[in-house]
Amino acid sequence: MSIFPFKRTVVIGTTSSGKTTLASQLAEKLNADFIELDGLHWEANWVEAPDEIFRERVDKATSTSNWVVAGNYSVARDLIWPRAQTLIWLDYPFHIVFWRLLTRTLRRSIMRVELWHGNRESFLTHLKLWSENSLFHWLFKTYWRRKREYPMLFALPENSHLQVIHFKHPKETEAWLNNLENDERHG
Repeated sequence: MSIFPFKRTVVIGTTSSGKTTLASQLAEKLNADFIELDGLHWEANWVEAPDEIFRERVDKATSTSNWVVAGNYSVARDLIWPRAQTLIWLDYPFHIVFWRLLTRTLRRSIMRVELWHGNRESFLTHLKLWSENSLFHWLFKTYWRRKREYPMLFALPENSHLQVIHFKHPKETEAWLNNLENDERHG
């Protein structure tokens, strides 16, 4: 029997907390579908998919029995969370996610990493802290709000079925994932 008995997991956290990395690693370990909400949301040229199209994509992607979702989109929460069995919250200190965002954005910009549908990040765009297009702006706008909102969302009756796993530091997450690997190999 697997030490991680859940078939449908959501990984949430602020930008650059490592949602995508953890979700993809967990999906691989569990032989589950990996669903990256950003990939379903963004069209070419950084155009956002209309909500109804995005929700259709999410609905289809989460209609299977075994998946790990990376992302926080509130517009699709009512589709994902009721289907999920567990939720992993990456709730790291601000200085860690800020540093991760800075290094990730620099790397992606310099290396011209293609993300979804041909989109690439521009470091100059993100340096405009006043702009809604800046991930740094988004981090400042959402970091503390998520810390307040998530516990309230977890406490709602419609979310009482979720097994919440709360990691407060990347080392906790890494140790948990490593233990999962070790137990899976020897189980």
